[in-house]
Amino acid sequence: MGKITLITGGTRSGKSAHALRLATEHRQARRAFVATAEVSDQEMAARIARHKAERSPDFETIEEPIDLVRALAALRGRADVVVIDSLTLWVSNLMQARGAEHSFDLESEALARAMAEADFQSIVITDEVGAGIVPDNALARRFRDLLGLANQRIARAADAVILMVAGYPLTVK
Repeated sequence: MGKITLITGGTRSGKSAHALRLATEHRQARRAFVATAEVSDQEMAARIARHKAERSPDFETIEEPIDLVRALAALRGRADVVVIDSLTLWVSNLMQARGAEHSFDLESEALARAMAEADFQSIVITDEVGAGIVPDNALARRFRDLLGLANQRIARAADAVILMVAGYPLTVK
């Protein structure tokens, strides 16, 4: 059964750096990185390039914005540790593909099950978006709610939950 670590926190809190540190603690491990980001503008292209440069070249990178379960299934027998970056963009991508009113319960449950049944460790990055002010528009409120629910589902399945604050990990679970 696969071990799941969920890393959450605010923007630029050190989530990705900590995930990469955890993944590289496994000496001689086969590493994979599942990226959910898509290039939508120059700023996002630069952000993706920066993230790629921060990873060591021994990570196999898989770009999959929506079907994370399929991406994880393709890594069976090929990876020992997999970093998924990020649930935040995954939920946003699902909202764009399936509509904001779609319920993502099945997708979140299937993802949690796929990670639990995997033959590798999963390190999942997400954003904590519920600690700020209530957004002023319905779409942003819906996104915040869907991501919060997805985070809860994955956290329940996780063996460890880490909250990043100003670059420091706090163990939640």
